[in-house]
Amino acid sequence: MKNRAIAEVLSQHFGLQGASVSLRPIGNGHINTTMLLKNKQRALVVQKLNTCVFPEPEQLVTNARKIEQHLARKARDGEYELAIIRHVPTIKGEYLVHHEDEVWRALEFIGGSYSEDVVDSEVKAKIAANAFGQFAAALDDFDATQLHHVIPNFHNLAMRIEKFEETLSQDPLGRAALCQAEIAFCRAQFSLAQEVVDVEAQLPLRACHNDTKINNMLFCSESNKARAVIDLDTCMPGYWLYDFGDMVRTFCSPEAEDSTNLTNVRVREEIFAALVRGYKHPLSASLTDSEKQSFILGAKVMPFMIGLRFLTDYLDGDNYFATKHPEHNLQRAQNQFALYQDIVAKQTQLSHIIDAA
Repeated sequence: MKNRAIAEVLSQHFGLQGASVSLRPIGNGHINTTMLLKNKQRALVVQKLNTCVFPEPEQLVTNARKIEQHLARKARDGEYELAIIRHVPTIKGEYLVHHEDEVWRALEFIGGSYSEDVVDSEVKAKIAANAFGQFAAALDDFDATQLHHVIPNFHNLAMRIEKFEETLSQDPLGRAALCQAEIAFCRAQFSLAQEVVDVEAQLPLRACHNDTKINNMLFCSESNKARAVIDLDTCMPGYWLYDFGDMVRTFCSPEAEDSTNLTNVRVREEIFAALVRGYKHPLSASLTDSEKQSFILGAKVMPFMIGLRFLTDYLDGDNYFATKHPEHNLQRAQNQFALYQDIVAKQTQLSHIIDAA
């Protein structure tokens, strides 16, 4: 009944009429609720924005539309070949729909495409990484400072550590006793925060995607080539080390990020090499030596920082990431820490791969 009611509201705002209008969930994101709204003539991706995570949804849309407009100009000049995620205005020319306590927006549906949650081949890794590289390269001449910080301190490890310690001291659900080993492990890695500060001081500020998970890239259903980079919600000023690191985090393990098969959570070196080749090629004219050297730090920081965030959310009562059961965030944290440990163990080998690509 809830879906039927919101389908009627959204169809009226976006001009999808008729008895055939339907609304069904798609995707598996942690934050926003994503659904496909369609009738016989048209399909739209509609999202209920998580206003706890994005308290200023207007800024989110503003950022994304600036990015899409820049990419559209690049495409017209023959400098960007991927499909572009575009916002769809309501019949009144607005980009957000406020209904009761919910905020919705619509995006054009890119048909003939599919996404992956786990990379199953070197070919797929290189294609996806190359798409993210094309996206980054197309934004090389985009002024990052014009973007809003829709999630302040999103990749600020020092702030994530502070939030972790604050939550741990409060321990609202008494869960700290259930994860003492993970807490001790985290604290032993906190020197990473200063390393990040030192490296960032040497890097140019970029307009970054900031969420380069494998499932934020669409493949073409017919050719299996890159179709589009999607989910521009976290496009903000930042550093390429984090976009590279998030690819390592989501491409290189043969297990999904919530898998409990920790003995198989590891960096597949052949996948790592493929993503390095794919990502660096479009950036060859822009990538500085300092940025290239920062990639191995990104590969370490991202799984550790996401693991720390999962653990913090577990301690806090699962208020940020969507969960399917009470131990879900703890299991995600354990998974990410296992990947981080394998990256640290193979750091010299992985650095050689980056340098050789």
